[in-house]
Amino acid sequence: MTDAAQPDWPQVLVVDESAAGQRLDAFVAAQLTAYSRAAVQRAIAAGQVSVDQADVKPSLRVEFGWTVRVAQIETVRPGPEPEEIPLDILFEDDWMVVVNKPAGMIVHPAKGHWSGTLASALAFRFGQLSTTGGPQRPGIVHRLDRDTSGVIAVARDDRSHEALAAQFKARTTEKEYWSIVRGVPDRDADVIDRPIGPHPKLREAMAIRPNHPDVREAVTTFEVLERFERFSLLKVLPKTGRTHQIRVHLTSVGLPILCDKLYGGSDRITAQELSRVPGVELREPPANAILQRQALHARRLSINHPSTGERITFEAPLPEDMAKALECLRSVKN
Repeated sequence: MTDAAQPDWPQVLVVDESAAGQRLDAFVAAQLTAYSRAAVQRAIAAGQVSVDQADVKPSLRVEFGWTVRVAQIETVRPGPEPEEIPLDILFEDDWMVVVNKPAGMIVHPAKGHWSGTLASALAFRFGQLSTTGGPQRPGIVHRLDRDTSGVIAVARDDRSHEALAAQFKARTTEKEYWSIVRGVPDRDADVIDRPIGPHPKLREAMAIRPNHPDVREAVTTFEVLERFERFSLLKVLPKTGRTHQIRVHLTSVGLPILCDKLYGGSDRITAQELSRVPGVELREPPANAILQRQALHARRLSINHPSTGERITFEAPLPEDMAKALECLRSVKN
């Protein structure tokens, strides 16, 4: 169904005698035949379906006379449109591709971001990729946040996808990130072992939630590579792969990632701000920001090749914006 063919929302459905006893998801899908049962289930999970008489869940058995209100059901697009977007390819063969993803690029299509994705660029460059992740995520085995740069591995066929995904699940991959953070740790290395769950107020954020029913174990280690007056360069080694894990964990110990707007409050910094003396105001207007995204880079990834089993390490050089920020910090330090 195209966007233009969608019905007017909301849709109000009344359960008649013939539908009584059906599961809620089956009932809605039968009434709104343009949508799959899976799409209806996603809408229910997103809180888009309400029933006054009962708590809503897909398996709820509807009763005669009930009114079901459907706020909206989103269609699933068939997949990313191939787009001619330059890619920094670190490695490619018949089984996998490894890319140095730039900051600002979303990995796969999502609501509000249907073009300009890594998946679209890969579809143009390589054509057929693995289908295991679904039509919107061809080849995508793992992901990086939009404003995180660095190494990401992509599968070219389903067997390779399964072999790579199994490594991430078993935690046999080795992931190394570099990050510039606000604050200076009092130790050279540390382990952050704090469970992560949905943020209590911000839908797009995560938080340390030890007692939340959807909480998941999360472990991150870090080492200090370089210290400055008010900032530090860290090597970060996540042992688990939770959403926003590094960002949430570092913030929780008083080391928010530089220019992480969601968790640190500001999304840009200038050379003057990096080098100014604490307590002294800038007398001249700041120059253009040298960093306008979270200073987090996936520096290195070690995995076993999905066909040969050989251990391979891929490394992406530090991007220009983070390198410039470090040059500024080092110039003040020296």
